[in-house]
Amino acid sequence: MAHTRWLNDDEQRAWRAWLAANKLLMTEMDRQLQDEAGIPHTYYEILVRLSEVPDRALRMSQLAVSSMSSRSRLSHAVARLEEAGWVRRRECLTDRRGAVCELTEAGLDALREAAPGHVDVVRSNLFDQLTEEQVTQLREICEAVANHLGGEGIWPLGENLG
Repeated sequence: MAHTRWLNDDEQRAWRAWLAANKLLMTEMDRQLQDEAGIPHTYYEILVRLSEVPDRALRMSQLAVSSMSSRSRLSHAVARLEEAGWVRRRECLTDRRGAVCELTEAGLDALREAAPGHVDVVRSNLFDQLTEEQVTQLREICEAVANHLGGEGIWPLGENLG
C-alpha cells in the first residue's frame, strides 16, 4: 500500500477554506439566478458558453465537454432551455449523427437581462474581497489546477457577459 501524504495544518486550512468559499459562492450565485432570472446557474452557464462562440452554436458533444456535464444532463438542461425558447437544436450539417445547440435571440436577450445581477453577485462576494494581487494569484492557482486536471481550453473566449 502506498504511503499517504497527509495534508499539513496550513494545507488542511486552505483546503477547507476553498471548499467553504466555493460552496457558499455557488449557492449564492444559484440563489440569485433562480430569484431574478428563474434559472439555475448551470443553465446560465450554457447560455454564456453559447454566447461566446461563433454563430452562438456548438455541437451538443462540444457543449457537454465545455460545460463539464454528462450528455444526458446537458440534454435535459437544453430541453428546458428549448421550452423557454432560449436555445434550439438542429442537425449537424457535417455529421448527421450529431446535433447542434444554438442560442436564440430570445436566449441572448434573457442572458443580457440576467448577466448584470449575476456579475454583481460575483463582484461583491468574490472580487471586492480581494486585492489586485490576490485576483492574479487566484487566476493562476485555478488555471494551474484546471490545467493539471485536463481542463485547459475548456472555456471558449469571446464577448464577456459574465
